[in-house]
Amino acid sequence: MTKVLVVDDDFMVAKLHSRYVSATEGFTVVGVAHSGAEALRAAERLRPDLVLLDVYLPDMDGIRVLRELRAAEAGDPDRVSADALFITAARDAAVVRSALRAGALHYLIKPFNQAALQEQLRHVASLRSRLDRLDEARQEDVDQIFGTRPPGSRELPKGLAPHTAELVERILRDHPGDLSASECAEAGSLSRVSARRYLEYFAETGRAEVTLRYGGTGRPERRYRRVG
Repeated sequence: MTKVLVVDDDFMVAKLHSRYVSATEGFTVVGVAHSGAEALRAAERLRPDLVLLDVYLPDMDGIRVLRELRAAEAGDPDRVSADALFITAARDAAVVRSALRAGALHYLIKPFNQAALQEQLRHVASLRSRLDRLDEARQEDVDQIFGTRPPGSRELPKGLAPHTAELVERILRDHPGDLSASECAEAGSLSRVSARRYLEYFAETGRAEVTLRYGGTGRPERRYRRVG
Protein backbone atom coordinates (compact mmCIF):
# COMPACT_ATOMS: atom_id res chain seq x y z
CA MET A 1 0.00 0.00 0.00
CA THR A 2 1.14 3.54 -0.81
CA LYS A 3 0.89 5.62 2.37
CA VAL A 4 -0.49 9.13 1.76
CA LEU A 5 -0.37 12.31 3.85
CA VAL A 6 -3.08 14.81 2.85
CA VAL A 7 -2.22 18.50 3.47
CA ASP A 8 -4.91 21.18 3.02
CA ASP A 9 -5.96 24.10 5.23
CA ASP A 10 -9.66 23.47 4.49
CA PHE A 11 -10.93 20.67 6.73
CA MET A 12 -13.74 19.69 4.36
CA VAL A 13 -11.47 19.67 1.29
CA ALA A 14 -8.91 17.55 3.14
CA LYS A 15 -11.68 15.14 4.09
CA LEU A 16 -12.87 14.96 0.47
CA HIS A 17 -9.37 14.32 -0.87
CA SER A 18 -8.85 11.67 1.78
CA ARG A 19 -12.01 9.94 0.62
CA TYR A 20 -10.79 10.01 -2.99
CA VAL A 21 -7.46 8.51 -1.96
CA SER A 22 -9.05 5.79 0.16
CA ALA A 23 -11.26 4.81 -2.78
CA THR A 24 -8.17 4.20 -4.94
CA GLU A 25 -6.83 0.67 -4.92
CA GLY A 26 -3.35 0.42 -3.42
CA PHE A 27 -3.51 3.71 -1.49
CA THR A 28 -4.24 4.48 2.14
CA VAL A 29 -4.39 7.78 4.06
CA VAL A 30 -2.07 7.68 7.08
CA GLY A 31 -2.54 11.28 8.16
CA VAL A 32 -4.07 14.70 7.50
CA ALA A 33 -2.47 18.10 8.17
CA HIS A 34 -3.92 21.62 7.91
CA SER A 35 -0.76 23.75 8.13
CA GLY A 36 2.82 23.61 6.92
CA ALA A 37 4.30 22.98 10.36
CA GLU A 38 1.75 20.26 11.04
CA ALA A 39 2.58 18.68 7.68
CA LEU A 40 6.31 18.57 8.45
CA ARG A 41 5.69 17.03 11.88
CA ALA A 42 3.32 14.46 10.38
CA ALA A 43 5.81 13.57 7.64
CA GLU A 44 8.52 13.05 10.25
CA ARG A 45 6.27 10.85 12.36
CA LEU A 46 4.36 8.91 9.69
CA ARG A 47 6.97 8.63 6.91
CA PRO A 48 4.42 8.70 4.05
CA ASP A 49 5.25 7.53 0.53
CA LEU A 50 3.27 10.39 -1.02
CA VAL A 51 2.25 13.87 0.18
CA LEU A 52 -0.78 15.60 -1.37
CA LEU A 53 0.17 19.21 -0.81
CA ASP A 54 -1.74 22.48 -1.14
CA VAL A 55 0.12 25.70 -1.95
CA TYR A 56 -2.04 27.97 0.22
CA LEU A 57 -1.45 27.14 3.89
CA PRO A 58 -1.90 29.46 6.90
CA ASP A 59 1.71 29.51 8.13
CA MET A 60 3.86 28.87 5.05
CA ASP A 61 3.24 28.05 1.41
CA GLY A 62 3.38 24.50 0.14
CA ILE A 63 6.53 25.15 -1.89
CA ARG A 64 8.41 25.96 1.31
CA VAL A 65 6.92 22.89 2.98
CA LEU A 66 8.27 20.67 0.22
CA ARG A 67 11.70 22.31 0.35
CA GLU A 68 11.90 21.84 4.11
CA LEU A 69 10.72 18.25 3.72
CA ARG A 70 13.50 17.60 1.20
CA ALA A 71 16.05 19.20 3.53
CA ALA A 72 14.91 17.01 6.42
CA GLU A 73 15.14 13.90 4.23
CA ALA A 74 18.63 14.85 3.06
CA GLY A 75 19.74 15.18 6.67
CA ASP A 76 18.57 11.68 7.60
CA PRO A 77 20.30 8.90 5.61
CA ASP A 78 17.82 6.31 6.90
CA ARG A 79 14.79 8.26 5.76
CA VAL A 80 13.14 7.34 2.45
CA SER A 81 12.17 10.34 0.35
CA ALA A 82 8.43 10.97 -0.07
CA ASP A 83 6.93 11.87 -3.43
CA ALA A 84 4.85 15.05 -3.61
CA LEU A 85 1.77 15.88 -5.67
CA PHE A 86 0.44 19.44 -5.50
CA ILE A 87 -3.34 19.79 -5.42
CA THR A 88 -4.11 23.49 -5.35
CA ALA A 89 -6.06 26.40 -6.79
CA ALA A 90 -2.81 28.30 -7.49
CA ARG A 91 -2.61 28.89 -11.26
CA ASP A 92 0.37 31.26 -11.47
CA ALA A 93 2.97 29.80 -13.84
CA ALA A 94 5.75 30.91 -11.49
CA VAL A 95 4.21 28.81 -8.72
CA VAL A 96 3.96 25.79 -11.02
CA ARG A 97 7.63 26.27 -11.96
CA SER A 98 8.63 26.54 -8.29
CA ALA A 99 6.73 23.35 -7.47
CA LEU A 100 8.54 21.52 -10.24
CA ARG A 101 11.94 22.81 -9.10
CA ALA A 102 11.17 21.86 -5.50
CA GLY A 103 10.71 18.25 -6.61
CA ALA A 104 6.96 17.76 -7.15
CA LEU A 105 5.91 14.85 -9.34
CA HIS A 106 2.87 16.66 -10.69
CA TYR A 107 0.51 19.57 -10.14
CA LEU A 108 -3.28 19.20 -10.13
CA ILE A 109 -5.36 22.39 -10.25
CA LYS A 110 -8.58 22.70 -8.25
CA PRO A 111 -11.39 22.10 -8.78
CA PHE A 112 -11.08 18.55 -10.04
CA ASN A 113 -13.15 15.41 -9.73
CA GLN A 114 -12.37 12.06 -8.15
CA ALA A 115 -11.35 10.51 -11.47
CA ALA A 116 -8.70 13.19 -12.11
CA LEU A 117 -7.02 12.66 -8.73
CA GLN A 118 -7.22 8.90 -9.01
CA GLU A 119 -5.61 9.04 -12.44
CA GLN A 120 -2.67 10.95 -10.95
CA LEU A 121 -2.43 8.51 -8.06
CA ARG A 122 -2.27 5.57 -10.46
CA HIS A 123 0.41 7.41 -12.42
CA VAL A 124 2.45 7.85 -9.23
CA ALA A 125 2.01 4.15 -8.42
CA SER A 126 3.16 3.23 -11.93
CA LEU A 127 6.29 5.38 -11.64
CA ARG A 128 7.16 3.98 -8.22
CA SER A 129 6.65 0.42 -9.43
CA ARG A 130 8.78 0.98 -12.53
CA LEU A 131 11.63 2.49 -10.49
CA ASP A 132 11.47 -0.32 -7.94
CA ARG A 133 11.92 -2.88 -10.74
CA LEU A 134 14.96 -1.14 -12.26
CA ASP A 135 18.54 -1.95 -11.37
CA GLU A 136 19.94 -0.13 -14.38
CA ALA A 137 17.90 2.32 -16.45
CA ARG A 138 17.81 2.43 -20.22
CA GLN A 139 17.18 5.71 -21.99
CA GLU A 140 13.64 4.52 -22.78
CA ASP A 141 13.05 3.99 -19.05
CA VAL A 142 14.32 7.47 -18.20
CA ASP A 143 12.28 9.09 -20.98
CA GLN A 144 9.14 7.35 -19.77
CA ILE A 145 9.69 8.32 -16.13
CA PHE A 146 10.56 11.96 -16.81
CA GLY A 147 8.39 12.37 -19.90
CA THR A 148 11.18 14.35 -21.56
CA ARG A 149 11.43 12.87 -25.04
CA PRO A 150 9.07 14.48 -27.60
CA PRO A 151 6.43 12.23 -29.19
CA GLY A 152 7.65 10.62 -32.37
CA SER A 153 11.34 10.98 -31.48
CA ARG A 154 11.67 7.34 -30.41
CA GLU A 155 13.34 5.15 -32.99
CA LEU A 156 11.16 2.18 -33.82
CA PRO A 157 12.70 -1.27 -34.25
CA LYS A 158 13.16 -2.51 -37.78
CA GLY A 159 9.87 -3.69 -39.26
CA LEU A 160 7.64 -1.34 -37.24
CA ALA A 161 6.07 1.63 -38.99
CA PRO A 162 5.49 5.02 -37.26
CA HIS A 163 1.91 5.46 -38.54
CA THR A 164 0.92 1.98 -37.32
CA ALA A 165 2.61 2.61 -33.98
CA GLU A 166 0.60 5.82 -33.61
CA LEU A 167 -2.59 3.93 -34.48
CA VAL A 168 -1.98 1.20 -31.90
CA GLU A 169 -0.98 3.75 -29.25
CA ARG A 170 -4.19 5.68 -29.93
CA ILE A 171 -6.24 2.47 -29.59
CA LEU A 172 -4.51 1.77 -26.27
CA ARG A 173 -5.17 5.32 -25.07
CA ASP A 174 -8.84 5.37 -26.07
CA HIS A 175 -9.76 1.84 -24.99
CA PRO A 176 -11.40 1.62 -21.54
CA GLY A 177 -9.43 -0.80 -19.40
CA ASP A 178 -7.11 -3.37 -20.95
CA LEU A 179 -7.37 -5.15 -24.29
CA SER A 180 -5.97 -8.16 -26.10
CA ALA A 181 -4.01 -8.26 -29.35
CA SER A 182 -7.13 -9.58 -31.08
CA GLU A 183 -9.24 -6.69 -29.82
CA CYS A 184 -6.56 -4.21 -30.87
CA ALA A 185 -6.34 -5.81 -34.31
CA GLU A 186 -10.09 -5.57 -34.79
CA ALA A 187 -10.19 -1.92 -33.68
CA GLY A 188 -7.38 -0.93 -36.04
CA SER A 189 -8.13 -3.28 -38.96
CA LEU A 190 -4.75 -4.96 -38.43
CA SER A 191 -3.64 -8.56 -38.36
CA ARG A 192 -3.47 -10.07 -34.87
CA VAL A 193 0.27 -10.81 -35.33
CA SER A 194 0.97 -7.20 -36.30
CA ALA A 195 -1.07 -5.77 -33.43
CA ARG A 196 0.74 -7.98 -30.94
CA ARG A 197 4.18 -6.89 -32.22
CA TYR A 198 3.35 -3.24 -31.57
CA LEU A 199 1.72 -3.98 -28.21
CA GLU A 200 4.77 -5.96 -27.10
CA TYR A 201 7.01 -3.10 -28.21
CA PHE A 202 5.00 -0.66 -26.08
CA ALA A 203 5.25 -3.07 -23.14
CA GLU A 204 9.03 -3.40 -23.56
CA THR A 205 9.47 0.39 -23.66
CA GLY A 206 7.28 1.03 -20.62
CA ARG A 207 4.32 2.57 -22.43
CA ALA A 208 2.02 -0.38 -21.75
CA GLU A 209 1.52 -2.82 -18.90
CA VAL A 210 0.84 -6.50 -19.48
CA THR A 211 -1.41 -8.67 -17.35
CA LEU A 212 -2.34 -12.31 -17.86
CA ARG A 213 -5.93 -13.54 -17.98
CA TYR A 214 -6.24 -17.22 -17.21
CA GLY A 215 -9.03 -19.26 -18.76
CA GLY A 216 -10.04 -22.87 -18.34
CA THR A 217 -7.42 -24.40 -20.61
CA GLY A 218 -4.49 -23.41 -22.76
CA ARG A 219 -2.09 -20.49 -22.43
CA PRO A 220 -3.18 -17.36 -20.55
CA GLU A 221 -4.28 -14.38 -22.63
CA ARG A 222 -1.98 -11.34 -22.60
CA ARG A 223 -3.87 -8.12 -21.87
CA TYR A 224 -2.40 -4.65 -22.47
CA ARG A 225 -3.10 -1.33 -20.76
CA ARG A 226 -1.55 2.05 -21.61
CA VAL A 227 0.76 3.52 -18.96
CA GLY A 228 0.67 7.25 -18.13
